[in-house]
Amino acid sequence: MQCAVNSPGLPASAELRRWLLAALGGRATITVRYVGSAEGRRLNHAYRDRDNATNVLSFAYGSGGRGEALTGDIVLCAPVLRREARAQGKTLAAHVAHLTVHGALHLQGHDHQSAAAAARMEALEKKILARLGFANPYAGDK
Repeated sequence: MQCAVNSPGLPASAELRRWLLAALGGRATITVRYVGSAEGRRLNHAYRDRDNATNVLSFAYGSGGRGEALTGDIVLCAPVLRREARAQGKTLAAHVAHLTVHGALHLQGHDHQSAAAAARMEALEKKILARLGFANPYAGDK
């Protein structure tokens, strides 16, 4: 884990590791980096051409196929996570767990570009988070 921002109360490495293990199907080397708004905005602009900080970005480097370990980075923007958790009435840990799982699924090739793909990804997220003891993160969205 890398922490590029001073933001007390963020889930620690052990929690991130547990959540990643629940979301990953095999061997993996994943770096999770907490960032501030400025770095989150720069990365989102550079890689997604969007001029705002976003909650999570995923960068896959190795697919994990044919005996290869999945490798990648997950970037979590601490101020965005705090703001969203507060707005959604969730604990910070529950929200970070959700977005860590979400990012890990993206690293494995899942996306939400179509309604069907989004439904599959959401179902996986809900199943994994339930096993970890977290409520459905989409319960208030529908």
